[in-house]
Amino acid sequence: KKALPAALSLEVFHNFSLVHDDIMDEAPIRRGKPSVHTKWDINTAILSGDVMLIAAYQLLEAYDAAMFRTLVPLFTRTAREVCEGQQYDMDFEKLESVSLDDYLHMIRLKTAVLIGAAMQMGAIIAGESKTVQDQCYDIGLNLGLAFQLQDDYLDAFADPSKFGKQVGGDIIEKKKTYLYLRALERSNEIDRQRLIGWYQQTAPLRPEEVQTVIDIFKNSGAAQDNLIAVRDYTQKAFEGIGLLEGDSGNKKILLSFAEELMGRIQ
Repeated sequence: KKALPAALSLEVFHNFSLVHDDIMDEAPIRRGKPSVHTKWDINTAILSGDVMLIAAYQLLEAYDAAMFRTLVPLFTRTAREVCEGQQYDMDFEKLESVSLDDYLHMIRLKTAVLIGAAMQMGAIIAGESKTVQDQCYDIGLNLGLAFQLQDDYLDAFADPSKFGKQVGGDIIEKKKTYLYLRALERSNEIDRQRLIGWYQQTAPLRPEEVQTVIDIFKNSGAAQDNLIAVRDYTQKAFEGIGLLEGDSGNKKILLSFAEELMGRIQ
């Protein structure tokens, strides 16, 4: 119960970022339903997101002054990093060349730091040592990286009825994801040039072109590499949970949560 206001704060912030992200990405669907700007309009979505960000800070006012001063800097740094990650994501759409390291740095900011902050806030509120707080942050960071890489994979290969978002959306938006960047490294020259050409053209990709891109992702081995990266970051998170001091029952609950979070690929 003591952690609930902080958990709500991060959840409201996360949903604020999704409302605005969907505007920037022109995404019609979120969690299987029309996105806010689609159901209402862009101005309503912008203002709704603005109020959600303010509400996220208000929720932290439930804590005493000392705890508030500890939580807010972490929250603020995380919020800024998430926004920076979104800017990198948009910048990458315009850049001709993006490295895998650049991409991993972007998803660390856009996705992973939020899960890291959630884990660290829990440790702070529980009164754990700085060492445990840092361990929790690293666990969350690795889970976040695994989760986003998994999301990249599902965007191309998920069952549309279960994914909750438009399948192939990253390809339609010409996002330089792990799949795309790895496919460039592993494809033959013909497929490599086709990928580059499609991602540089201003016209939207036709459905058959989107499907061909997905086929290249699979046939080049990029899809399998993506799954391996998901597994590696997930394993790092699980190892971090194992190293935490404390009650084994609580660690089992945390491990179960991590497994559930990463259980979307079957």
